[in-house]
Amino acid sequence: MKTTKPTKQRKRLYQATANERYKRFSAPLSSKLKESHGTSSVPVRKGDTVMIMRGDRKNSEGKVIQIDRKNYRIFVEGATREKVDGTNIPVPIHPSKVMITRLNLDDKWRKKIMERKVMPEKPEVAEEKPKKKEAKKKTKTSKTTKKSEGT
Repeated sequence: MKTTKPTKQRKRLYQATANERYKRFSAPLSSKLKESHGTSSVPVRKGDTVMIMRGDRKNSEGKVIQIDRKNYRIFVEGATREKVDGTNIPVPIHPSKVMITRLNLDDKWRKKIMERKVMPEKPEVAEEKPKKKEAKKKTKTSKTTKKSEGT
C-alpha cells in the first residue's frame, strides 16, 4: 500500500475488490516448492495442503477445506474447536500464518500461472560490450571573411 495512515489502510482492506483480496491470500511456499516453482509465495486455494505456522495449532498440517474472502480467513481440515454442546467447528486462520506444503494443480489456469512464474535459467554467454565511440576532437578553425572586391 502506498499510504502509511492506519485508517486508510483499514478502509482499503475492508473495501477491497475480489481480485485485490485474492492477492492478499498469499502464503509462503515450502522450501521444496520454492525451488521447483521459482516463486516464494502463492495465493492459497481450496485443496492446497498447508502447515500452520502460528498459534495453538502450530506445526499441524491439513487440507484447506474452505476460504472466507470476506473475513480474510481459511479453514484447515483437522483444525477444529469443540463447542460447549459437543459439536466441532473449524477454526478460522489467516492465510499469512500458514505455509503451503502441497499445491492443488487440478485447475488448468493455475497450472499456467505456475508455469509462467518459473524462471528460465539464463545461459552464461560471454557477450562483448560494444566499444564506446571516441569523442571527436573539435579543431579550432580560423574564420576568415572574404572581402568582396568591388568593381
